[in-house]
Amino acid sequence: MTTGVRRRMGVEERRQQLIGVALELFSRRSPDEVSIDEIASAAGISRPLVYHYFPGKLSLYEAALQRAADDLASRFVEPREGPLGARLLRVMRRFFDFVDDHGPGFSALMRGGPAVGSSKTNALVDAVRQAAYVQILAHLKVENAPARLELVVRSWISLVESTALIWLDGRRIPRGELEVQLVHDFAALAAVSAARDEELGALLRGALQGEPGDGPFTDLAVRLIALAAPPKA
Repeated sequence: MTTGVRRRMGVEERRQQLIGVALELFSRRSPDEVSIDEIASAAGISRPLVYHYFPGKLSLYEAALQRAADDLASRFVEPREGPLGARLLRVMRRFFDFVDDHGPGFSALMRGGPAVGSSKTNALVDAVRQAAYVQILAHLKVENAPARLELVVRSWISLVESTALIWLDGRRIPRGELEVQLVHDFAALAAVSAARDEELGALLRGALQGEPGDGPFTDLAVRLIALAAPPKA
């Protein structure tokens, strides 16, 4: 008969395990409600050993947020091939996969949670937003965005964040509809600004070339035309 021997983890391996355990707990409940004792129990180690790897709950929380922020930023990475509308829709689906899986953790990341006021936490959120901004510009084939385009893209990223936070409170709108709506919102914001800026208008026309008849941007145009049409007698 063989007796199993528990393998001793190295320092970095144990740190990564604790971050994963904390992130899993933060994904189910607000970080304010998760104690070091719970994290230690879920990791199968003692409370003092947690403090051996992290000075306190805040440092563990920030490490978990770093992993979550890296994961969230990666959701905006998409091959720059095919119609823009379809690309943005795939990005929104991956983004809401994260929101769905990490509801309380996502809220804590965007609202600050127990680390409110922490410059590191604020920097993590800003880094996610910047990563999303850079990715969207890359899809539009723009390196240095003119002022109106920067306003459009950054406003849309803020809209995506706030929409996700509101959606988490009751999930009253079907997720799939919301993902399409946010792609429509991007097109609408861009179109309103493009109507006042010829440079942005030309850029938008180029980005929309090759959009299929069943794509989200075409769907938006059809719906707007139908909305503007006079009611049938």
